[in-house]
Amino acid sequence: MALHTPQGSVVIIGAGTQGRRLAYMWSSRGGSVYLVDLNQQQLEDGLKYVQQLRTEATQHSGNWGDVHISTPNSLESILQSAWLVVECVPENLALKQKILSQLDTLAPSNTIIASNSSSYGIGEVIEGMDLKCSSRLLSAHCYWPPETSAIELMGHADTDPTLIDLLFGQCEKHGFSPFRVRQSSIGYIYNRIWAAIKRETLLALSEGICDPEEIDAIFKDVLKTPKGPCEQMDVVGLDVVLDIEKHYADARSGLPSEPQEYLHKMIQDGKLGVKSGSGFYDYKADRHQD
Repeated sequence: MALHTPQGSVVIIGAGTQGRRLAYMWSSRGGSVYLVDLNQQQLEDGLKYVQQLRTEATQHSGNWGDVHISTPNSLESILQSAWLVVECVPENLALKQKILSQLDTLAPSNTIIASNSSSYGIGEVIEGMDLKCSSRLLSAHCYWPPETSAIELMGHADTDPTLIDLLFGQCEKHGFSPFRVRQSSIGYIYNRIWAAIKRETLLALSEGICDPEEIDAIFKDVLKTPKGPCEQMDVVGLDVVLDIEKHYADARSGLPSEPQEYLHKMIQDGKLGVKSGSGFYDYKADRHQD
């Protein structure tokens, strides 16, 4: 596939937190964006969120692009004018495979297809799939734009490297801070390192070395971060943290089992983090005050 100048729109599959923020970013330089979701209310909320971010933008110069909302029944026609389509559906491997298969079938051959998955690299997602044009598939994993501008670009064995170059440049133009992952890596760059921090945190707790408050306090004191590892895991959800740790353990030999066991016990006790009212910390008092 030859390197080309992007023309046309960006299509985003999934109007959740990531999808709607991506719609804001990709429309920041005048390009049209289509936000696609099964849930009409989520689409409308997503459009309102984009407008809110635009209102709050103080350093933006130039024209905003149009953001259109659509249900999947118009997907085939929308894709015909797209230079990029990004899947932002929930972290369910079977669902992602289903969506990427549909996109590979429906999108023109010069449309780049990107996955925003945080847990699965594109090589893992498409393994065993029968695709007509696998060279245009890649990972484009962002964190929380526009608050966090980092985006990690990673291909698989057959990804056309010129498309990585193209997307890297376009990400820079649209306000992202792109990073190239040069080899296939579970967790890309940041999440791979963050996984090790989480794992050692849980291992230290399981060994009785300290308590969550002490870990978070020393972490924030040294690195000057607003939250420590335990606080961040509570926000993510301890069930999600456990699923991610299992994924690493399945792919790598020799990882300690204690972190999974520690999380499993907390989850059995109903401690999932912020969403359940308790995790490493108790959030029920805060809810009661609200």
